[in-house]
Amino acid sequence: METKNSISIKRSIAIKAIVTPIWKEDAEKELSNAISAVDQQLSQLEQEGQQIVSNIRSQSVNPLDPRVQEQVGQVQQQVGAKRNELEEQKRNLLQQQSQVRDLKMDEIVDQGQVDSFCDVSVGDNLIKKMQVSITVKDGIIQSINNNE
Repeated sequence: METKNSISIKRSIAIKAIVTPIWKEDAEKELSNAISAVDQQLSQLEQEGQQIVSNIRSQSVNPLDPRVQEQVGQVQQQVGAKRNELEEQKRNLLQQQSQVRDLKMDEIVDQGQVDSFCDVSVGDNLIKKMQVSITVKDGIIQSINNNE
């Protein structure tokens, strides 16, 4: 059996952003667009729910039939569950928007992650190899922090 002294592994690299007026404006715009999209989804959900209920009632001979009422109740329950889910998303987005507004200039915030590959060899400190971050300012890399 052959043993290797080094291999290439995949690792996640943290992306950190330095808060600037441009970064704040972009982040707020992105969150505002996401909030608007959720509002549109809520509106569409309500319309579709009402349409389905109307169709169920109009297609039945007796709209007061317990089976019809059960169908209507199920639709309303599904719409309510989806509405709650969308409203929770909107609350989270509004909270994020508030947090962005409270950020100070030149503060460093987590922006996300990207994956990369690195070579590791026998004797390397794996933890240090995995701890890499990139700091950007308005999209331009300011530093690559290798804790090696």
